Amino acid sequence: MTDHSYLKFPCDFPIKVMGPAGFDFEAKIITIVRKHAPDLKETAVQTRLSKDGNYQAITVHIEATSKEQLDSIYTELHNEKDVLMTL
Repeated sequence: MTDHSYLKFPCDFPIKVMGPAGFDFEAKIITIVRKHAPDLKETAVQTRLSKDGNYQAITVHIEATSKEQLDSIYTELHNEKDVLMTL
């Protein structure tokens, strides 16, 4: 079977998550990502509020080590009830 992955590991990888505005949401996302990328630094997280301040977009830059690691992160993020979208 041929691997069609265009990523070469390890690599810098941005994970984008959208959800409701509020401190709790950001903390949940950081906790989930940190389980799979324990070396995550606070400076790797950027948050931006929507125009009306009801939603926020969080970007977390990690040093991805494998496709399995990314799959695990995205699976757990999708299972979080407050997550509206991931990129």
